[in-house]
Amino acid sequence: MNQLDPTDLKILLAMIRDPRIQIGELSESLGIARNTAQTRVRRLLRAGVLRPGGREVDLDAVGYDVVAFVTIEVSHRELDGVVAALRLIPQVLEVHEISGRGDVWCRVVATDTHNLQASLRQVLRIKGVIRTETVLALHTHIPYRTEPLISGLAKASNT
Repeated sequence: MNQLDPTDLKILLAMIRDPRIQIGELSESLGIARNTAQTRVRRLLRAGVLRPGGREVDLDAVGYDVVAFVTIEVSHRELDGVVAALRLIPQVLEVHEISGRGDVWCRVVATDTHNLQASLRQVLRIKGVIRTETVLALHTHIPYRTEPLISGLAKASNT
C-alpha cells in the first residue's frame, strides 16, 4: 500500500494499542463513521498492511522493508541504561539480553539502508555500548508465529 493517510495511521495505532477493539469503538474513538472504519479496515487487510486476523501490521507493507538483527556488546554497569535508550529508538522492535557472543540482541527495521545506518549510529552513541554487529535479513521464510505451539498444547490436552 503506497499511501497511508492520517486516518489509516490512526486506525492502525488504535488496533495496535487495543487489539480487541471493536469497529464501533474504533469509529467512536476516532470520530469517524462506523462504515468508514469498517471499509478502511477491510482495505488495510486487502492491501496486506494488516495481517490476517487484522491486528498485526505488516511493516514491509508500510515501507519498513529492511530488517536487521543487531548484536550489541555492552559495558555491564550500563546495561539498564542501554536498554532504556534502545526503547526510545522507534525502529528497534525487540531487545533481548542474550548469552554467548554479545550481551543484547535487537531486531531493527528501516525504510532503506540509509535509515538503518542512522538508527545504528543512534545505537552506537548510547552510553555503555562498546560495539555492535549487524546482520541483514534477506527474506523471512517463517514469520513470528504461535499457532503451532498452541495447536500442540490443544492436541495434548485432548488426549
